[in-house]
Amino acid sequence: MQKIIAVTGAAGFIGGAVVEACRKRGREVRALTRKQSTKNAGSFAVGEIGPNTRWNEALQGVECVVHCAARAHVLKETTSNPLGEFRRVNRDGTLRLAEQAAAAGVRRFVFLSSIGVMGQGTDGRPPFSEVDEARPMLDYAVSKWEAEQGLKDIAERTGLEVVSLRPPLVYGPAAPGNFDRLMRSLLRGVPLPLGWVNGNRRSYVGIQNLVDLIVTCTDHPAAVSQAFLVSDGEDVSTAELLRRMGSALETSPHLLPVPVWMLKLGAGLVGRASIAQSLCGSLQVDSSKARRLLGWQPPLSLDEGLKQAAEGYLREASV
Repeated sequence: MQKIIAVTGAAGFIGGAVVEACRKRGREVRALTRKQSTKNAGSFAVGEIGPNTRWNEALQGVECVVHCAARAHVLKETTSNPLGEFRRVNRDGTLRLAEQAAAAGVRRFVFLSSIGVMGQGTDGRPPFSEVDEARPMLDYAVSKWEAEQGLKDIAERTGLEVVSLRPPLVYGPAAPGNFDRLMRSLLRGVPLPLGWVNGNRRSYVGIQNLVDLIVTCTDHPAAVSQAFLVSDGEDVSTAELLRRMGSALETSPHLLPVPVWMLKLGAGLVGRASIAQSLCGSLQVDSSKARRLLGWQPPLSLDEGLKQAAEGYLREASV
């Protein structure tokens, strides 16, 4: 009997890619979604994720859970207690799932965390590595770090094999967040005031590279009880990234030469300081642990990943 991998957030950007990759490798997958999905064959609706979600039926016969579902990318916050809401879904919902997974006999739990647990950036310091002290600043990152800590306790108590992955910005076709906005701006020829953001260095990870590591962690014996940082392995400035994105889209980006201090000042005045940090600051990760411990290598280079992403956007634009 084939071992089942259950993937939460299977209707999302990362979860959907994990489901597709597992199936291509001949693995049996149970796609767990919030609502019933006609897109994913064999999908299983679990409803809202939180401290009271009932996972028992969805976990029957499952050997490994890949937990991608999360509360993230909230551009216009409406709740009066954002941290509480992040904790309800990302911490309490995760720990509820892990407890029920352990009780159901699930062997391994792969948790998609965030590089944000390490801090907001690496300006003036070496790249983040797994030995660094966690310093989550934003509510989303705090909830992810607290989930990691809770998972460690569950693992020690139940024997559940836990693996945590902390990716930086994940890009690819249909990626949410800043990458999507930048790609669409480049496609439309919108001038971007980022031409002088040349002094920073940021790590990125393409969706295919991240998914490859996730699938590796579902059964690699050396992954147990480990946390891994992951990236494509090439760090670039924001201006350089935009030039490469333009090249992948076969267009010339219109990058305006605006001083970085002016960008940060303007963003701060309109309450967008965190966006300015993500575009102008440095955030580098050292992913050598995954390479050393798991023998993992990213299948695609940064340019190859951007080309793959661009092809998806160009197909969409031609429809």
